[in-house]
Amino acid sequence: MSLDELALLRRARQGDVAAFEQLVLTHEKKVINLAYRLSGSHEDAADLAQEALVRVYKSLDRFREQARFSTWLYRIVVNVCLDHQRSRKRQQTVSLDAPLEGNDGEVPRQIASDAVDPQEAAERSDLREAVQAAIGRLSGEHRTVLVMRDIQDMPYEEIGEVLGLPLGTVKSRLNRARQALKQELLHTELSHTGAVYAGSRRLPAKGEAP
Repeated sequence: MSLDELALLRRARQGDVAAFEQLVLTHEKKVINLAYRLSGSHEDAADLAQEALVRVYKSLDRFREQARFSTWLYRIVVNVCLDHQRSRKRQQTVSLDAPLEGNDGEVPRQIASDAVDPQEAAERSDLREAVQAAIGRLSGEHRTVLVMRDIQDMPYEEIGEVLGLPLGTVKSRLNRARQALKQELLHTELSHTGAVYAGSRRLPAKGEAP
C-alpha cells in the first residue's frame, strides 16, 4: 500500500467516512464493472457494488496492512457477486431485440447512433449481449476468472491473490473458461458472425467494436 492509501485506511478505521470514500474512489469504476460482468445486470451491479463496499467498510479492522487494498476489495466484490448468483433461482437475460412494454402494448427497441450505421450498431450490440449472456451461463469459477482476466485485464498474479489460487491453477482455469465460453457461443449459433471466442486475450467491451 502507498503511504497515502495507508493514511486514508487508518482514518477510515476511526470512522472517517470521507476518508473511506476517497480510499475506494480510484477503484469505484472497476468495482462496478466487475460487478456488472459477474452479474450480467447494470441494476444488480450497482446494488452489488454498494453491498461490497459496505462489507469492506465494516471489515476494515480485519484488513492486513501489508496486503494490497485493491486485492482485498476485489475479493469481497467477487464473493458478493458469487453469493448473489447462488441465491438466484434462475438467471434472466434481456436481448436488445426484445420489445419494450408500453401503454399501447409492445414497442420495438430502437438503437440510434450518429457515427455508426444502424444495422452495424445493432449487430455489435447483439454480439455484446450474446457474449454477456454466454458468460452468465458459465459456472461461477469460470465466469469469475474469465471476467477478471479477459475483461478487467487483471494480471494473473493478482487474480491468484484475489481468488486464493496458485498461478498454475489460475491459468488452467482460465483456459477451461475460454473453452466453455466458446462452446456456449457455438451453442447459440454465433460462429457465422465471427463472434466465437477462440482464446483471444480480450473480449469486446461495451461501446467497442469486437
